[in-house]
Amino acid sequence: MKTIDHWIGGKTVEGASGHHGPVYNPATGAQETRVALASVAEVDAAVAAAKDAYRTWGKTSLARRTAILYRYRELLHARRDDIAALITAEHGKVHSDALGEVARGLEIVELACGIPHKLKGELSTEVSTGVDVSSIRQPLGVVAGITPFNFPAMVPLWMFPVALACGNTFVLKPSEKDPSASFLLAELAAEAGVPDGVLNVVNGDKVAVDRLLEHPDVAAVSFVGSTPIAKYIQTKAVEHGKRVQALGGAKNHMLVLPDADLDVAADNAINAAYGSAGERCMAVSVVVAVGDIGDDLVKKIADRAARLRIGPGTDPSSEMGPLITREHRDKVASYVHGAAAQGAEVVVDGTGYTVEGHADGFFIGVSLLDKVPVTADAYRDEIFGPVLCVVRAETYDEAIELINSSKWGNGTAIFTRDGGAARRFQLEVEAGMVGVNVPIPVPVGYHSFGGWKDSLFGDHHIYGNDGVHFYTRGKVVTTRWPDPSESGINLGFPSNH
Repeated sequence: MKTIDHWIGGKTVEGASGHHGPVYNPATGAQETRVALASVAEVDAAVAAAKDAYRTWGKTSLARRTAILYRYRELLHARRDDIAALITAEHGKVHSDALGEVARGLEIVELACGIPHKLKGELSTEVSTGVDVSSIRQPLGVVAGITPFNFPAMVPLWMFPVALACGNTFVLKPSEKDPSASFLLAELAAEAGVPDGVLNVVNGDKVAVDRLLEHPDVAAVSFVGSTPIAKYIQTKAVEHGKRVQALGGAKNHMLVLPDADLDVAADNAINAAYGSAGERCMAVSVVVAVGDIGDDLVKKIADRAARLRIGPGTDPSSEMGPLITREHRDKVASYVHGAAAQGAEVVVDGTGYTVEGHADGFFIGVSLLDKVPVTADAYRDEIFGPVLCVVRAETYDEAIELINSSKWGNGTAIFTRDGGAARRFQLEVEAGMVGVNVPIPVPVGYHSFGGWKDSLFGDHHIYGNDGVHFYTRGKVVTTRWPDPSESGINLGFPSNH
């Protein structure tokens, strides 16, 4: 059986802990690969390699760093089908969706290629007689990233290209459920000219995570995952004096006003709720129907849901693939099974869905729940699967209060033809990312990604300007080149004059 090991110091390092985890093909349910789970000593080796590489990488010119990143961008583009194939094989998403993931990751590589502009300092001359003040940004040193299973290529690419461009070295701990894409990303980085030790990949479980959070040579940690783990990451990292950026879970609402085009709204609700089998932190999981449009909107969504093609990601006709594991599939199904007893109307029940020839795969159909009480588990919890809840509201004010009462504040959207209502919504809604007639408002690479409330722990969003600031620290330099004839002793507090 194939084994995914570690990438440390510019080469493959065979796992030495004796512990391995299974990697399944979600479409067949078969274990086709195993992944080495790192020991504390193996994490230490990766951090040591990164620390040693930082001595030279941190001083490498911007011109050389960006030249390497440009080559890396071209290699990623050339190998995008190979990367997508690995994602499909281990995560299960359809190939076109996997290609889209790679494309969104490439946006951040392109942002990193423009790092000389992002790292330009500021200069004020003659702030006092003969005195100049400049502000510069410098790298932190060794930084780490802990990434989720649902975007095994995109989220790592949201982190390490920016970190490396800023002059840091990086230790990546990808999800042990689908590690192959991250390993290929590291191999391609070496091919592009990233020096040995600048980018390292250690596969592992909680042992590896905790060691990265505790290690004295790791200056900062980036994380994307569930809210409980994000809270843990922040607490543990801050306890050990690290800068932390931890993106958590979500319950994203899509508000549909009575004036909206209901066909457009239904199309977008389907795309945003069921794409990637709902395994997206930016998936729409709640539609809030305002006024008397609810019945018509639910019918349009249900009609479209019935026509979705679900199957293995390798089949070009498939629009949605399986879930990541059998256990997760069963957990998602449990929310649908318990919905009616908690007051919801089950309009579409996809829990019994099977795919011919893939009886052991982790497939589930799409589900649609209407008139869901806010007390129901299906509304209160992040399901992370293809289950869409519809909640009814009489007025806009009732709808905005409902959305803002959520403990999460990741993304939200409004569908309307009324510009005034849309403007009011974008100012009043308590979420970090807002879409106006855009159901999944993931920002482009030069704007930053991140939510509010229990969707973000730490001070910085990811990529964009926030990403650059997270991976650097500011320094202010005050300079005077006095005439020797003007020197003398003055014990007074310095003043500007």
